[in-house]
Amino acid sequence: MNVLIIPEDFRKDQYILQPIINAMFEGMGKKAKIRVCQEPLLGGISQATKTENIAKILKKYKGMVDLFLLCVDRDGKQHRKQRLEELEHFASTLLAEKAFFIAENAWQELEVWILAGHTMPSQWRWKDIRNETNPKEMYYLPFAKQCKLLDSPGEGRKILAAEAARNYNRIAKLCPEDIGALENRIRAVI
Repeated sequence: MNVLIIPEDFRKDQYILQPIINAMFEGMGKKAKIRVCQEPLLGGISQATKTENIAKILKKYKGMVDLFLLCVDRDGKQHRKQRLEELEHFASTLLAEKAFFIAENAWQELEVWILAGHTMPSQWRWKDIRNETNPKEMYYLPFAKQCKLLDSPGEGRKILAAEAARNYNRIAKLCPEDIGALENRIRAVI
């Protein structure tokens, strides 16, 4: 199975999505060639949720990809999921019968999936991290700084996400609304 992950901006998100989605498929016992879409560079949520940009990506990779995964941040926007469902419906009109497009938003940012795979500082409560609208700034960046990785690729995302992916079951358990839901939806179509 060929899987193409569509991030809202691959420059940092690739370091999170590639290892964690790989770990998800390994956990499901499914072999897949998984890659992150780098052409085009979307450069943000507004570009990633534009119908014309999704259409361009589907057209460019049609026939080469079995499963498209649009993974974006929720950013505290309660109605983001509705927009993603609209994009899923649109994509279904363009794809062949055996190709799928699934869109999911991280609760609230992808960096929370990294945090879920690690043991957090004792003074941090998981509920607070999940409820924080800006967990990247409030929790992820201080954690990466504490690990002395802010100067490494993706401000530590490459190393920390690879480590987190080794604890994929913990991520799925702590993030059932997003990564757990995404896994269940993928299981339903593969």
